[in-house]
Amino acid sequence: MSNLVPMTATRWLMAIGLGLGLASPVAAQPAPDALPRLAVAPDDVSVLGVSSGGYMATQLAVAWPREFAGLGVLSAGPWACARGSLSLALGQCMGTKKGLPDPAALEERHRDYRQRDLVGEAEALADLRVFVWHGDQDEIVDPALGRALAEQFRGWLASPEDQLRFVESEEAGHGWPVAADADTPVEDLADCRSGGGSHLLACDLDIAGEALDWLHGDLSPPETGEAGGRLVTFDQADFDARGLGDTGYLFVPEGCEAGGCDLTVALHGCAMDVDQIGEAFVRHSGLNERAAGNRRVVLYPQAETSLPNPQGCWDWWGFAESAWQLDPLHDTRRGTQTGALMAMIERLQEAPEAP
Repeated sequence: MSNLVPMTATRWLMAIGLGLGLASPVAAQPAPDALPRLAVAPDDVSVLGVSSGGYMATQLAVAWPREFAGLGVLSAGPWACARGSLSLALGQCMGTKKGLPDPAALEERHRDYRQRDLVGEAEALADLRVFVWHGDQDEIVDPALGRALAEQFRGWLASPEDQLRFVESEEAGHGWPVAADADTPVEDLADCRSGGGSHLLACDLDIAGEALDWLHGDLSPPETGEAGGRLVTFDQADFDARGLGDTGYLFVPEGCEAGGCDLTVALHGCAMDVDQIGEAFVRHSGLNERAAGNRRVVLYPQAETSLPNPQGCWDWWGFAESAWQLDPLHDTRRGTQTGALMAMIERLQEAPEAP
């Protein structure tokens, strides 16, 4: 980080996109359908996220640990790292100019939240399976923060040696590593070490498969060719929250319309929403191929690119709450975005409406 010139907080957050500009206006499109009710199974849900999506995934799992079997975090640091402060977000949770976050302060925050019923019970959190990945050349979120996240969960899990897997890959930068195949457009990939672009890192690493295998047991390997299912859009207006985009995405494997499939929630990082990189993440993360053969629906919610949030980040430092809360509760059950994401999961778990 030391080679970057000083900049304002807003310009720094814009720099997360590594040179990507805001999307150009497009012609209005018909509103997509509502998120369907698919009666997905409630007992094997996982949430995975990268960068700001990794921070948000952890917030969800800590707030509602009984609702998740597994958590996967890529290129992000410990839970509640920013503690509602943009200054800490920049200085301790991306770079470490202000040092690493204080584990005791984060644990005190977690203890206070538990006492106020703002997060889940410690016993439920202890049962999670957790997968953490970080690239050792990450210049956006210091690799030491990934190690700090793994250490945080070692203190929370009942049996860390059996429930936690931490992977730090050499010569990998900031983003979501993929093992691209011949069907993956070259323009949808980024350099493994330097990142940028779509932040889908061409590292020849199937991190999606590794994470799902760890969180849910060894799954069937993906079949060659296109994933057997359909990628659809849905209207996110039913889940109104500051910073949420208009349209989300959902991958539905063949046969899952009738119910009984499992669910994985995948949260993009900053500068990875569809307004900025198109459908690269929702199509080429590697999740759909693995999900198709294992009856696993994949939900891809979308954050919004806007003036207060120029790179379409998920709210991990409190921007969606700070306008009316002195102490933002973005990392609790009362967070506007955490509540919206849980409402999406609950909708998918509902039985389909009768024709």
